[in-house]
Amino acid sequence: MNPFHTALAELQATTDALDLSAVAAASALIADAGRIVAYGCGREGLQLRGFVMRLYHLGLRASMQGDMTTPALGPGDLLICSAGPGELATVTALMRVAQAAGADVLFLTAEPKTGAAVLANQVLHIPAQTMASDRAGASDRAGANDSAGGADKTGQSALPMGSLYEGAMFLLFEVMVLDLRERLDQTPSEMRARHTNME
Repeated sequence: MNPFHTALAELQATTDALDLSAVAAASALIADAGRIVAYGCGREGLQLRGFVMRLYHLGLRASMQGDMTTPALGPGDLLICSAGPGELATVTALMRVAQAAGADVLFLTAEPKTGAAVLANQVLHIPAQTMASDRAGASDRAGANDSAGGADKTGQSALPMGSLYEGAMFLLFEVMVLDLRERLDQTPSEMRARHTNME
């Protein structure tokens, strides 16, 4: 099978399994927030950074945790964070800080029953393989792919480690941006006007 077709089939299967009502509720939470801060580890953090850029283009006050200009959060504000495997110490710690400050928490994860989920106002479940659930090496799967979305006989993704979760994050965020553009009554030209010219 064409490896691009395999990857796209896995991503489609993942996004098809998303709860669209939960996605809409997450968009509403973001649209109603005052200040927004996002955090994720590694490649999850990179996907969130791209999302925060689009939130800024939409006119929202959004930044990444750790940036020098990240504001304090309080009531009416929102922390968006991701821990695909369910429990990441830094994510859980920041969720507790945000909660103590009175901010809301939107938590993205592949493991919605994790203990950290109780700290969130909303959990957005992305049903995909993460780094923690990738138990088979690429060499163990050579030639094992079938035609069912590229999954092999062990149910492992053809993509390495947490790439399926991270790729699904990108698609999810792009669709949420379209939803938010409507909710916030923003035009493409208004979004472009907020893009940097320092390039």
